[in-house]
Amino acid sequence: MEAPSVETAARWIRDGGVAALTGAGISVDSGIPDFRSAGGLWERYEPSQYATIEAFRQDPDRVWRMLREMGDLIDAARPNAGHLALAQLEARGHLDAVITQNVDDLHQAAGAKRVIEFHGNARDIRCARCGERPAAPPPPDGVCAPRCACGGVLRPMVVFFGEPIPPGAFVEASEVAQKCRTMLVVGTSATVAPASLLPMLAKTAGARLIEINLEETSLSRIADLALVGRSATEVLPAILRALDA
Repeated sequence: MEAPSVETAARWIRDGGVAALTGAGISVDSGIPDFRSAGGLWERYEPSQYATIEAFRQDPDRVWRMLREMGDLIDAARPNAGHLALAQLEARGHLDAVITQNVDDLHQAAGAKRVIEFHGNARDIRCARCGERPAAPPPPDGVCAPRCACGGVLRPMVVFFGEPIPPGAFVEASEVAQKCRTMLVVGTSATVAPASLLPMLAKTAGARLIEINLEETSLSRIADLALVGRSATEVLPAILRALDA
């Protein structure tokens, strides 16, 4: 592993062929806490009771209590310096795609064009029965799940535990991972499959891995450059400045 250096990261990124894999850590500074961290949603909502597709089918009203809180967090969030820096890297031709495990739409709000949503998007609402996407879905009333005109329950198009990754997103993300020359892994421990497979796909295909995370992860041991201990909102703008220099 090369000594951790923003300048080294900038040099590799300047070569092009870069893909980014982002997780919850990049959105923390936008006001969306990592669900698994202290203060996250999983402290108040047991995932097996609120975050599985079985739980949604059995009691959508209960699951929507958690979804409402998640929606409030996302609605209040704005892109931070990390999201904006990735969008700038793409605009300058250095970054080919962002693969995100997040469902908050913040990469798109920052201006990123090619965003592969591995776990869906919480702003995309569809009927679980007929598949219709209402133009103006009725807001939940605080007690019951919102309903479609057909009577079916509306749901956000996020991937619940127990559901497969959208096939198109999985195929596209896998292709990007195998073709990139450098992969930025930002704000994710990369331990939850199948997203955790993407850095290994890239590494096996010969790509360099740059990890940006507040804490060391299992990926830190195999990353070619581990920029650990600083947030994405600090490191990504610093890489932009190094590119300008």
